[in-house]
Amino acid sequence: MLVVGVVLALSIHHVRIVRRAQTECDGLVLHYASLVVVFRPMPAFQGNRSGRIVRFGVFELDLAAGELRKNGARVRLQEQPFQVLALLLECGGDVVTREEMRQKLWPADTFVDFDHSLNTAVNKLRETLGDSASSPRYIETLARRGYRFIAPWQTEVRQSTSGVEVPSAGNLTAARLHPELEVPIPRRGLTRGLFALVQVMYLIFYVVALFRIHAVEGIAESFLSGWRATALVAAVMVTAGVGIPLRCYLLSAVGFDYQRLGEKFQQMFPFILALDQLWAVAPFLLMQKIGLGAAFAASAALLYVPFSERSLIRMAYVRTRERE
Repeated sequence: MLVVGVVLALSIHHVRIVRRAQTECDGLVLHYASLVVVFRPMPAFQGNRSGRIVRFGVFELDLAAGELRKNGARVRLQEQPFQVLALLLECGGDVVTREEMRQKLWPADTFVDFDHSLNTAVNKLRETLGDSASSPRYIETLARRGYRFIAPWQTEVRQSTSGVEVPSAGNLTAARLHPELEVPIPRRGLTRGLFALVQVMYLIFYVVALFRIHAVEGIAESFLSGWRATALVAAVMVTAGVGIPLRCYLLSAVGFDYQRLGEKFQQMFPFILALDQLWAVAPFLLMQKIGLGAAFAASAALLYVPFSERSLIRMAYVRTRERE
């Protein structure tokens, strides 16, 4: 009996130990489970992206295919930076707060270090675009607010049946009107091309005038005397000498699509206006050959050219201002 009692006591004690160990293990499992972080892939931005292509600078964002291309070649870009770029473009240049990005790009039940993930995504996106936070060309950081896409862009819709690309209706709405001129923003290739043609026109004026400076001197002496004719010839030489490097700079800037050309042109516009107004009277030097009426018409057209240059630059290099 004594042996049986000892065996029963040991069995009961063993069962208690097993139960306690199992309880402790269950507690560890539950505690470990509470520390598990669930990661889910970031959902695609819920927008109508069927066949949409967004072009900015030398880049092309294919929202349907989920690809970023540079000069037609595909650029490797991870999912998170791609979604951030798509969201900034969807907002059309408006400020997108960090909280809005969290709500739209990260689901509420996703446990992740959001600030670190967003900063990493933006940094990788800037690295891919060749952009920088200190001197942004595409993505501007607004301290304690969020981000904004500042470069000009165009959206097109590719019809899958015919393969023909047509402008998206979004470009014709009020959202894509010029913020200051209140006109639909045309294709940047058209505005930049027209601006470049104007620069070539002035370059031809300057070069021809310098090559035929003796003819200019003869015309000036025909209706001006003494020092006045000399002053006119000197003015032609000086303004042409200054105008040639100026036009070369503007031509190269628009040719290489310098993103800050709009800002630079606004700073130089008073000088460009004065220079162009002086050359607007050049047709009167040919009045004896083309007549007074033709000289007056040509001069009137040249008087308007600097203002058309400014309008072309403002339409080609739009920067959406922060709405107050």
